[in-house]
Amino acid sequence: MSDIFDRASQLEAEERERLLANHRNRPQERPDQDAHGRYCLACGIAIPPERVARVNAVRCVDCQHIREKQEATRVGRYRQ
Repeated sequence: MSDIFDRASQLEAEERERLLANHRNRPQERPDQDAHGRYCLACGIAIPPERVARVNAVRCVDCQHIREKQEATRVGRYRQ
C-alpha cells in the first residue's frame, strides 16, 4: 500500500517541478500600456485601474478566467 502512496507523491513532485519549469521558462508578459491605462494581453480591452492596482493584472477578468481554466484543464484539475 505504501508503494501506491510513494508513487503518488513522486508523480505529484514531478508535476510540480514541470509546472515550475514552465513558469520559469515563460517569457515575461508585458501588457500594452499608455497614458490612458493598461490593456489586456489577450483581447486588447482596457483593464480597469482598480484591477491593475489590486492584482497588477495583465489580462481582463474574462480572459484571465479563460486562461486559468485552460491551465487547470491541461493538468487535469478543472472542475465545473
